[in-house]
Amino acid sequence: MESPELIPVHTRILTNKDNIVEAIKEYAQDIITNKDIVCVAESVLAITQSRYIRPEELKVCWQARLMNRFVPPAGSMASIYGMQAAMEEEGKWNMMFSFIWGAIAKLAGKHGVFYQRCRQASLIDDVTGTMPPFDKCLVYGPANASKVCEEIKKATGAYGAVIADVNDLKRAAVLGKSAKISPYKVAKILIDNPFGNDNQKTPIVIIKNFTDYV
Repeated sequence: MESPELIPVHTRILTNKDNIVEAIKEYAQDIITNKDIVCVAESVLAITQSRYIRPEELKVCWQARLMNRFVPPAGSMASIYGMQAAMEEEGKWNMMFSFIWGAIAKLAGKHGVFYQRCRQASLIDDVTGTMPPFDKCLVYGPANASKVCEEIKKATGAYGAVIADVNDLKRAAVLGKSAKISPYKVAKILIDNPFGNDNQKTPIVIIKNFTDYV
């Protein structure tokens, strides 16, 4: 069976002065039906929620500097600022304990313990990790993602809505969803990353006629 059609929606640069539900209605209402799923890039939702900070606003603690030495040189946690930003959300001692516990668990063959305990560590987009002008900021994961999805569904008349974290390394995760949506099915559909959060300015994607495929 063919995959559903994906329609990236071009917008202006969305900021903390925008409401994501109203932005979706402005740019996509005329193409959304009750068979479709509205997908929103998690970093863009977070930006509209003012969930970002500039590195110079952070006071990096010794715990962040210490833990940063043991992180591979890729991803948000490779930066002391990304590490500190996660600590601002999760708590520095909780981060340290989780980091140590995660290392022990990994030796025992269990992976992902650290990120399960400290979700923000995997959700933060480091500097240059998102669209200008917010490429000079660290962007946290969004708040109340599933609640926002319900608001999008109600406002647009869509079959459902999701907040997705997708990258070009074929990693896709649904961080929030409206009722009756399978996050695994939607993540699989979005695996090739149809979003364009940089100059493309397509942070919204419509999965057309999703109900015909479930």
